[in-house]
Amino acid sequence: MKDRVIEILETMHPGVDYEVETGLIDDRILDSFDVVSLVGELMDEFDVQILAEHMTPENFNSAESIAQLIESLED
Repeated sequence: MKDRVIEILETMHPGVDYEVETGLIDDRILDSFDVVSLVGELMDEFDVQILAEHMTPENFNSAESIAQLIESLED
């Protein structure tokens, strides 16, 4: 799952090392428009509902945290 998340992120901002990056939001690599686009793609790709309450920096600062969020929503 993390690999697919990274593929999606790379279409938005190629050249970022998503394997190790832990500040996608905090370091402003992703802006609010990116997050909205990303959420739409993640919901389509993984058939989950990501609500406003899930859209926190902690959930979107890394590919790993995004993958963990999706896994928690699939249960």
